[in-house]
Amino acid sequence: MSQINTTEAVYEQQLARKIADRTAVVSVIGLGYVGLPLAVEFARAGFRVVALDLDGRKVSDINEGRSYIKDVSDGDVKAAVDTGRLHATGDYGALLDVDTISICVPTPLRKTKDPDISYIVSATESIAANFRPGQLVVLESTTYPGTTDEIILPRLQTGGYTVGHDFFLAFSPERVDPGNPQYGTANIPKVIGGVTQACRDLATALYSTIVERVIPVSSTATAEMVKLLENTFRAVNIGMANELAIMCAKLGIDVWEVIEAASTKPFGFMPFYPGPGLGGHCIPIDPHYLSWKLKTLNYNARFIELASEINTNMPNYVLDLVADALNDQGKPVRGSRVLVLGVTYKRDIEDVRESPALDIISLLQSKGAHADYHDPYVPTLQIAELRDDPITVSTIELTQEALRSYDVVVIVTDHTSYDYDWVVNNSKLVVDTRNATKKVGERKNIRRL
Repeated sequence: MSQINTTEAVYEQQLARKIADRTAVVSVIGLGYVGLPLAVEFARAGFRVVALDLDGRKVSDINEGRSYIKDVSDGDVKAAVDTGRLHATGDYGALLDVDTISICVPTPLRKTKDPDISYIVSATESIAANFRPGQLVVLESTTYPGTTDEIILPRLQTGGYTVGHDFFLAFSPERVDPGNPQYGTANIPKVIGGVTQACRDLATALYSTIVERVIPVSSTATAEMVKLLENTFRAVNIGMANELAIMCAKLGIDVWEVIEAASTKPFGFMPFYPGPGLGGHCIPIDPHYLSWKLKTLNYNARFIELASEINTNMPNYVLDLVADALNDQGKPVRGSRVLVLGVTYKRDIEDVRESPALDIISLLQSKGAHADYHDPYVPTLQIAELRDDPITVSTIELTQEALRSYDVVVIVTDHTSYDYDWVVNNSKLVVDTRNATKKVGERKNIRRL
């Protein structure tokens, strides 16, 4: 028995030593907005990094020193590649030579709003086929509580390995905020939960080399729940702000003035703001992972469901605002020329995933409007029409003549590069869903959410 315990401890000690002296080979699976910054940080910390993705274009870009993520510069990628610390591949066989594996694959929702963990399952099965004793696996993809223990762990144990002894498994939720110049991978605190104490300790040691602060928690399920709480908190409070906007409109009150005044309270209040709907990779999706999990336990997550109902309906509310604004000008929606200004899900990024702008454009088209868009970050866009396959459209050139040719301009994403005073001065009518025109002041041609 003492011999077995000695052997078991060897893997933990060896990996801890490799992490400490930076001789561990680190790998990252999934090179999107989470995986690529993570890989670059590990390389910057002195590790040799194997970056793995099945998208050949991403692999080529990285190996040629190019970045396709706004928050990571070409220079950062090139420096990591030129030093030999970063290499990208599409071959899972490369995992046989690594010591740690961070999984950063997508976790979208199905149309039924059920979790789609197929990317996690596929990645895990590929890891299991190229697995060896002594490795640490960390899942970063957002998912429901229990995924690490119920989905990943059994697949990695099929080779007869014992977790905490022969290999190590942890969950550490990504907390990336694309386009945020203040917070990045290095200075966002990292939550870590391990299947065993040894798993947690090794994952903590690994991420402590690149993150200023690590917060260990008692289990993988706890760490999974932390991430869902963070984004459910936002979704529910944004839902309340959106409903407040609707109520204020019915009462003839400026919702933006209400929130601004309430924000002066130095305790017990945190401002959330209404908008045209939720977008992005997290907030519209993650709460449904929790809601789905609770349904399997015969519990209805009522706050989540209600917030989702309100937030999902906001593009329809925007359509009503546009229709009312046009009606005041004696024009119907059908046949009107509408320009949607900004189509990404948040300002100053290029990501359109789950963006409410897509629904707004589609709804406008379904009502017979001629809808165009402009966005400095999105040269082309796929729009799903009501009965047809998605069509690809291109951003217009934003000129004075172009603005004046539209019956209404709808501000959906408040990019900081826009001159809103110029937009208002050259537009017949503006519907502002983000309070972007606040500094412009009150104008007869502005309608705000």
